[in-house]
Amino acid sequence: MEQFIVSARKYRPDTFESLIGQENIARTLKNSILRGQLAHAYLFCGPRGVGKTTTARIFAKSINCLNPGSDMEPCGKCESCLSFAEGRSYCIHELDAASNNSVDDIRNLTDMVRIPPQVGKYSVYIIDEVHMLSSAAFNAFLKTLEEPPAHAIFILATTEKHKILPTILSRCQTFDFNRISVPDIVRNLTDIASKEGITIDNESLHVIAVKADGAMRDALTIFDQIVAFCGKEIKYDDVIRDLNVLDYEYYFKIVDYSLSGDYMSSLLIFDEILAKGFNALYFVSGLSSHLRDLLVCRNSQGSALLSLPPSLMERYREQAGRCSAQFIFSSLNITMGCEAAYRQSGNQRLLIEFALMRLAEKALPQPAAAQTQAPATPAKPAPTAQVQAPEPVPAPVPASEPVPEPAPGPARPARVENRIPGLSLKDMMNRAKEYEASGKDSIESIADEPLTFEGIMNAWQSLAESWKAAGKGSMYMAMTLHSPGIDLDSATLTFYVSNASQQDFIREKNLSKMEASLRRILKNRTIKIDVRIYESEDSGTKTAVPYMPTDKARFLVSKKPELNELVKDLDLDVK
Repeated sequence: MEQFIVSARKYRPDTFESLIGQENIARTLKNSILRGQLAHAYLFCGPRGVGKTTTARIFAKSINCLNPGSDMEPCGKCESCLSFAEGRSYCIHELDAASNNSVDDIRNLTDMVRIPPQVGKYSVYIIDEVHMLSSAAFNAFLKTLEEPPAHAIFILATTEKHKILPTILSRCQTFDFNRISVPDIVRNLTDIASKEGITIDNESLHVIAVKADGAMRDALTIFDQIVAFCGKEIKYDDVIRDLNVLDYEYYFKIVDYSLSGDYMSSLLIFDEILAKGFNALYFVSGLSSHLRDLLVCRNSQGSALLSLPPSLMERYREQAGRCSAQFIFSSLNITMGCEAAYRQSGNQRLLIEFALMRLAEKALPQPAAAQTQAPATPAKPAPTAQVQAPEPVPAPVPASEPVPEPAPGPARPARVENRIPGLSLKDMMNRAKEYEASGKDSIESIADEPLTFEGIMNAWQSLAESWKAAGKGSMYMAMTLHSPGIDLDSATLTFYVSNASQQDFIREKNLSKMEASLRRILKNRTIKIDVRIYESEDSGTKTAVPYMPTDKARFLVSKKPELNELVKDLDLDVK
């Protein structure tokens, strides 16, 4: 049986010309060889799988080639090139700093540097993951790195440039490697697939390239995995199944259902996604990316920001043409707010389902003018969003005159609720500080603005941060321990606490302050707080977490019998 070689090794570039995505670095190195301007130390920085070690090997092979080409590419036929290809070259030395990071290892390297090369002009020392060297090893390496023998050249490679000492950086020529673009990865995979006799469509190659995240080695590893799963005939459905990637068809369907106002179909799609084992947060993040791509596709120049196959690009343009810019902006605000609140939510599935319902609500046509009734007593009107109506809105009927009965017909909502996007946490905290600084504003002067889930969550977090800034760490911990319950219909926020002592303390000392602060931040007088004890989902019993000093004392005495004896001996008042 023929020994299998992974694609990352089999198709590893061996010339500057075959390097992918690093043309500027290849050109600089070739010019330095051509002009005889070789530095004694180089530092190659960049993410994994972009060709740092490969470039170092090609550079070392080129400067030792006995018959280089006119473009300074290695010939591959001389004794130096053959010994390098067969792994028996004494001119090129590779050191893994992850496992050789001590001072003794650097001393051994210093002793090796003194030996001149047997074949070729230079001894090249490639130190991979150089950031793993200890501080003492770095310091021991400084003198040799700054003034090595004329035949020695050091090439340091690292993925974490910020961990390299400045004294090392100042002694090296630094090259920053870029992530390899999706089109470059797709072209390379297409070429490899044709050489291996593998049939694969462009959409599958795009999925692999995106999954690789700019690393060619990762792309080739994923490609081998797909070939092992599918064989010589690779199809898109098999690729997304093997890589556990969510099909973009789901996102197209979600947007289509939202445009038609069919939130129930969106919920069924979401349930199907969860049934297949996908992470809910991953779905929301993908939906946000899909909406971003739609927004970019609305402009012909924005297509350059997307790396998509032609067939998929046309689908994005077609769907983007059916979406208004306002719908996409509002939808992005909803999905990104859902992502922000996901980790703190007590019911994460409901949070995402509610976001999908709101997406469908945004696409529904709003009535030109909602039917209103005159208030019984004069009151200040609440601020509402401006809605352009096709016909003039009739003037309100005075309170003294009877209101005409509407004609019988299908039931319609009595009021259209104009929703506003949630404010950021920074805006909430600034608004709270402004209201606390000025004592002129009273609760009665606040106009009731509409409440939103995101707005209440941001206000709650802002209030918790203000307690923390004021040195009330216990209140901050209590507010952030459990996610609050929110009922928009009754404008009630449920504050879950750990025990009865904590509940009584907050009701007596802080409840009125918290409600006043939330009303000022949200500009709504109807908001109120209900303090309840948190109940465990498993047992249904109330948790008994010590909160007050007396509770903590009782807890310690009950757990430590020796403390009970100490209480008796000292006649302490702990009951």
